[in-house]
Amino acid sequence: MNTNVSHIKQLTNTILVIKIGGKVAEDEQQLALVLDGLAGLHDPVILVHGGGAQATNMADALSVKSQMIDGRRVTDTAMLDIAIMVYGGLINKKMVAQLESRGQKALGLAGADMGIIRSVKRPVHPVDFGWVGDIESVNTEELLVLLGRGITPVLAPLSSDGSGQLLNTNADSIAAHVAIALAENSSFQVSLNLCFDLDGVMIDGKLCEDFSPQDFMKAKKDGQVNGGMIPKLDLGFMAVQAGVSPVRIVHPKDLYTQHSGTYLRSD
Repeated sequence: MNTNVSHIKQLTNTILVIKIGGKVAEDEQQLALVLDGLAGLHDPVILVHGGGAQATNMADALSVKSQMIDGRRVTDTAMLDIAIMVYGGLINKKMVAQLESRGQKALGLAGADMGIIRSVKRPVHPVDFGWVGDIESVNTEELLVLLGRGITPVLAPLSSDGSGQLLNTNADSIAAHVAIALAENSSFQVSLNLCFDLDGVMIDGKLCEDFSPQDFMKAKKDGQVNGGMIPKLDLGFMAVQAGVSPVRIVHPKDLYTQHSGTYLRSD
């Protein structure tokens, strides 16, 4: 057995995959809460971040037009350059520096680094989203080596097609696929925490402490769950079915509180 992986097993048998959105990344107080808590954990962690708002702000500053379709960003060549700069540079390296200041060894990565995330460009039909990637594979071996050395990988929402092309890639999708790949290709229990700016799944203004696929179908039918929450829950339930446990939708302020947010059930 790889000695690095054995080192993780001596510490814990659980890997935490945490995704934080761009709104958290640009809110100094919320980000500090997340990073303070992360630095105090004994479990190995993979941190995935978004950054859509910052990318939009940078695009505006550089007079590059932002286009959204159904809440998803269209990534032409100019916008891809901005995404690479903002996601892989500005946000990612600031986050790594913040973790290092807390005594946490961290390494910022995009999908092209060590072939961590391999994607294929999304088909142009029915909608051409440009340079957007759909994930095909995750290199869990390299991630486990980093975790075994006590390093926290900080993953930007970028991937690679393996032929030199970087692709803008949804951060929730990266987090879910990383968690699934680790659950399927290692002996560790893997948990997935998708953080965003609500307390969890809200139905009629009330927090759902747990949520099943049947609940999801009904909520979509009734229009109680819509917009960006739908793909987030689709990914969450995909992870549940693949053996990731627990899978939780949670506000960053409650990330380290066990009985908080919405836990996704398999049935």
